[in-house]
Amino acid sequence: MRLRLLPVVCCLALLPLLSHADPRTCLVVGISDGDTLTARCGRFGSYEEIKVRIAAIDAPERSQPYGQRSRQALSRLCYFEQAVITERDTDRYGRTVADVSCNGHDAGTQMVAEGWAWVYDFNGIATRRGGELFKLQDSARAQRQGLWAGARPTPPWDWRRRQRENQANNSMF
Repeated sequence: MRLRLLPVVCCLALLPLLSHADPRTCLVVGISDGDTLTARCGRFGSYEEIKVRIAAIDAPERSQPYGQRSRQALSRLCYFEQAVITERDTDRYGRTVADVSCNGHDAGTQMVAEGWAWVYDFNGIATRRGGELFKLQDSARAQRQGLWAGARPTPPWDWRRRQRENQANNSMF
């Protein structure tokens, strides 16, 4: 009896993953920074608002050098536009991690190509896509586009770590 239930249990366990693979068309109603937006999905009267972290990229934080300009670049591309959102994962903050396409352009690809975000290969998403994002990042860096115009841009993950360390050191005194 248990062996017959195993395929059913496995299929039921995979259903949430399968349902997330379908793209959703949503209206972008907010831009938090260069890699995070808020979208309103659904029909009038029954909207669902979701916070979306764009997959495979990491942009400067708002208070970090180039943070505001990165946010403005994503805003120019997606703000108040219909976006096609294809969920990939959920991050530790409960945000939907997704591929996002605005005006026919992949937002993550565009942000990296213009030099407003780093490739962030968490869960190997960028690598599984064939490494094209890495090439675009190298090109933006070579042409000193966007944040690469700075002398030594600090990746956001390093910047956040330093902020945490500084807070920990300051709280000790």
